[in-house]
Amino acid sequence: MHNYDEPVYLISVVSKMLNIHPQTLRQYEREGLITPSRTEGRMRLYSQRDIDKVRMILRLTRDLGVNLAGVDIILRLKEKIAKLESEIETLNIEVMQYKYMEVGERKQLQNKQNIYDIDIELEVEEKR
Repeated sequence: MHNYDEPVYLISVVSKMLNIHPQTLRQYEREGLITPSRTEGRMRLYSQRDIDKVRMILRLTRDLGVNLAGVDIILRLKEKIAKLESEIETLNIEVMQYKYMEVGERKQLQNKQNIYDIDIELEVEEKR
């Protein structure tokens, strides 16, 4: 079994799997929607992640009538949402850690934050 991100599928295999012309995959690459890996001989190799992304593109274009510019926007927004969700998860962990800190540790952390606030205020005043 292959890793989800491991590039193992040739363009001909992917086009048969998805029942699309290889030129469609090349177009998606030109548009920047997918970025398959390349061998030293410049052959395209697709991972399962790439294939799933092409499936999503096909669903958006065929089933929902979204053009490729719209697909690009949707894919970028999905990536941004994933990053933001990751940041939220990290912040939630930090909040939980803060809740379980001892009172003295909290005060030290608050003092550090206050020092940074003062530094920022001084920098703003200096710029004026």
